[in-house]
Amino acid sequence: MTHGLGLADPGRENALLVGIIEAISAGPELTLLAARVAPLIAEATSTDVCFVHVLDDTDRSLTLAGATPPFDEQVGAVRLPLGEGVAGWAASHGRPVVIVEHKERDPRYRYFPQLRGEDYTSMVSVPMASEPGGLVGVLNVHTRARRDFAERDVRLLTSIGSLLAGAIHQARLHRRLTVRERAHERFTEQVIAAQETERRRLAGDIHDGITQRLVSLRFHLDAAAGALTGRCEFAAGQVERARELADLTFDEARAAITGLRPPVLDDLGLADSLASLSRSLAELDVLVDVEDCALPDHAAIALYRIAQEALQNVVKHAQTRAVALRLRTDAGEVVLEVSDSGRGFDRDGAFFGDGSPSGGYGMVGMAERAELIGGRLAVTSRPGQGTTVTARVPAR
Repeated sequence: MTHGLGLADPGRENALLVGIIEAISAGPELTLLAARVAPLIAEATSTDVCFVHVLDDTDRSLTLAGATPPFDEQVGAVRLPLGEGVAGWAASHGRPVVIVEHKERDPRYRYFPQLRGEDYTSMVSVPMASEPGGLVGVLNVHTRARRDFAERDVRLLTSIGSLLAGAIHQARLHRRLTVRERAHERFTEQVIAAQETERRRLAGDIHDGITQRLVSLRFHLDAAAGALTGRCEFAAGQVERARELADLTFDEARAAITGLRPPVLDDLGLADSLASLSRSLAELDVLVDVEDCALPDHAAIALYRIAQEALQNVVKHAQTRAVALRLRTDAGEVVLEVSDSGRGFDRDGAFFGDGSPSGGYGMVGMAERAELIGGRLAVTSRPGQGTTVTARVPAR
């Protein structure tokens, strides 16, 4: 009687199918899938060892992704260029290879000391392929005792390989996606780090250049004011006005330095830094409700900048002192919310009441910061009913 995989015993075939399904269902991790199926294949084929070789992301070489113990310790360490060795030949030619004995005499054979090929006599190598994904790897089985593998054994291994090929193809796609996501994360970290480095440089330039010159200017204006006292009322008035402008410019420069380089973020963490930021804005009465949230440094910096921009928008446009700032974790996300009870704006018209664009650089910048760290920004507002800015980013 013929069965789906070619096993004569329906009970063993069902057990193998259930085992493979459970291995596939365990998750998209390629090494976990390969580790689970290797012993199932060895048991189903009555062989001593099973190796699962999978194409790497270059499609030019095979990597040992799963093996029966004790060779599972070699996973990831054994690599074979396509076309080399028995498995490489089977992969490049798309045909099974059966070696009954003396495999060292076969010109296709390549010896790996860590796989102890001398301990095993017979072997079969079959390519794993599927219609949508094409070739994904090779299955190898070995026996210590000499064994004349029949055509039926090869068909069984080929059927198992075809059954696994789709799942391995998906696992390879998942691995590639994970690599790209990690690369994107590293790029994001580098972009934000570069931004912060430039901000620190600008803050340093302002502090060492502009503010120092303003201090010097204030000193000379004080000296001029003292020399003019009682001599020329007009000139004295102009000097006093210049002193006031110098003081105002100095305060603005200090505020710019603080905005460019928040000194509290590294020392206090995001939650306390947001509280400190709220207290630093004398124009606002900010109700702060924040909790410690697990975020990588670059994401914390991005959220801090979003809060900073949102609060500055309130100062510039909302015509209210009442603001609420909240930071919390919700369903695997860190949520930052800045809401005010001010005049709001028309989202359809995209303009504040004073004619300034509500979708200008500030809003765009906040949205870009959120997207850069894998999050999203939402802004809700109506004229006379305030504005709420909500940023959601994945929690670590």
